[in-house]
Amino acid sequence: MWKMTGRCSIIRRIEGSGGFKGRPPVSMRIQGPSMRSNRPMTLAALFAGLVCLPWIFAQQPAPAGQAKGQESKAPATAEKAPGEGLAAPVDPKTYKIGPEDVLRLLVWREPELSGMVGVRPDGMITIPLVGEIQVNGLTPLELAAKLKEEYSKLVNNPVVSVEVTQVRSKKYYLSGNVNRPGQFPLVVPITVLEALTLGGGPSEFANKKKIVIMRGTKRFYFNWNEVIKGKNLDQNIYVENGDFIIVN
Repeated sequence: MWKMTGRCSIIRRIEGSGGFKGRPPVSMRIQGPSMRSNRPMTLAALFAGLVCLPWIFAQQPAPAGQAKGQESKAPATAEKAPGEGLAAPVDPKTYKIGPEDVLRLLVWREPELSGMVGVRPDGMITIPLVGEIQVNGLTPLELAAKLKEEYSKLVNNPVVSVEVTQVRSKKYYLSGNVNRPGQFPLVVPITVLEALTLGGGPSEFANKKKIVIMRGTKRFYFNWNEVIKGKNLDQNIYVENGDFIIVN
């Protein structure tokens, strides 16, 4: 696996990791020593050993920091941050990759060509043995096809997939009297009602009748009370990248 933040290059490839043209895989054969069966234990010796086992384990000292008689617990594993290592729920056929998105490139049986990469502000990525590629505006499927063409110069019949692990290029903002104000990723198309719901909805003292959507120099107005009753649904427009939804 490789992880990169800028330009990098691979100096060499470990022999036998398989797949590069003109380099046969290295095979190994490991043969262990022959085993000879031991003499069988007598029934009496086996019984005596089983009887003594509880006493032997009872004499084992407790680990440091654990009181005698206290039940030992399995060591806790480190918890991952929410969404860490998981692909964002984007449609690989329609989602357009943009600056600051984080991608996972996967090439089957080629770990040296697989890894995480961030899209630069200019829409480019830099990957080993290929160099710079413009990815802004491509879908994950389109980028996978483009990478397959590049990797075919290095690997026989590469199987390539692209996942968007973090959406950072498209976002909207909730501010004012909402329960969870802040910045939200615009992963899939959503309406104003859905965006507000993701933010916990308007707070108790919010003016729900005149919520403002700021889109550049344009202003749109949204009446929460009407929409949740199924009235005047035309005002429930789709949120666009960079929208500010303000609840007074």
